[in-house]
Amino acid sequence: MKCKVQKAKLFGKITCPTNKSYTHRALFLASLVDGKSMIKNALISRDTLATVSACKSFGAEVDKAGSNFAVKSTDEIPLKGSIIDALNSGTTIRMATAIAALSKEKTVLSGDESLRKRPMQPLLDALQSIGADCNSTNGKPPITVKGKISGGEVTIPGQVSSQFISAIMMVAPKTEEGITLNISGDLVSKPYIDATIASMKKFGVKVKQITQYKKYDISKQEYKPTSFKIPSDFSSLAFLLSASILLGDNLSVSISLGDLPQADEVITDHLEKLGVKVNLEKNIISIQSPQQLYGGKFDLSNTPDLLPPLSILALKTSKPIEIYNVKHARLKESDRIAILSSELKKLGIPIEEKEDGMILNPPQTLKGASLNSHGDHRLFMALCIAGTYVGKCIVSDPDSVDVSYPNFIEDMNKVGAKIVTS
Repeated sequence: MKCKVQKAKLFGKITCPTNKSYTHRALFLASLVDGKSMIKNALISRDTLATVSACKSFGAEVDKAGSNFAVKSTDEIPLKGSIIDALNSGTTIRMATAIAALSKEKTVLSGDESLRKRPMQPLLDALQSIGADCNSTNGKPPITVKGKISGGEVTIPGQVSSQFISAIMMVAPKTEEGITLNISGDLVSKPYIDATIASMKKFGVKVKQITQYKKYDISKQEYKPTSFKIPSDFSSLAFLLSASILLGDNLSVSISLGDLPQADEVITDHLEKLGVKVNLEKNIISIQSPQQLYGGKFDLSNTPDLLPPLSILALKTSKPIEIYNVKHARLKESDRIAILSSELKKLGIPIEEKEDGMILNPPQTLKGASLNSHGDHRLFMALCIAGTYVGKCIVSDPDSVDVSYPNFIEDMNKVGAKIVTS
């Protein structure tokens, strides 16, 4: 499946989708509660529905009403030979793997072709060190997990994915001994650990920080039922702001803020560094953009999801945009560094690909092209916005946006885009 993208200007207002990361965390934590919790304003997408399915496998009753979920669970994980299909969701399979280790029964976890390429071994090693029996295909899905983990001291590397650390944190209160968690190496995506801790706090559990991003102690505790409201997703907002910069700053975005930390909030700082003025008034964000952006250097070690929306801004820059410290973006749904480099070159952006990022130079001449998003939802959105700026483009895999922003094409067309699927 492909879509044709024509040159267009945008105007009007879009409502930003709610946060995918917090929807995952709230659903999984609610499945560890003895009682009933409400997850309000949840993101309904392919990824989060994979998490709903996993929670049901763990014995939770999950009832959906609009964008709200009522989750009723018990204190035990009654898995009995379950098979969990995480589809395309790395967050789902990693968190579900840790939760499965709380059960004495064997669980099989897998996903689609993309997910079966994503690393799992650091998490499996950590779970095995505290009593789980884990097997995999060369450290990647499909995997089998059999507990029951008892807790204790765990060491896990931080340079591959923070999701491994979040997964261990979330199950720690359910173990008999609790868990002392040591993080070795340089931790990537640090703010996502803060998001996990904040989510656990909403459910009544405390995480003791011994050394930030290096060592934590989580004692045996009981998760408590709660009402958890999901805020807007700054990862999705980054795409909408990039669209406004490239396609006309008469586009505004309605957002719902809360008290939960988000890594990708830093997008507003990055845009201001590029010369963009970001305005927030009564939960409406709008921007004022210069004719050409200033360029600059951006460390995305903590915010790998900003790589696609930031890289397409090179279409409108007067100086190079350098993105670095984001090697872990090669281990996402696709190798995002390699694919963005190859596809944006087709449009006329001179790019120097680095192992941990890229240098995007100002384009001299832009041209339409056939662009391959490789089934990656964030690459599809980035390439669609870029195609709307350049015109006469074809972008593959529009169905991939179901993963994080199911209404992306519809929302864009409502404010003036010309994206036609075929």
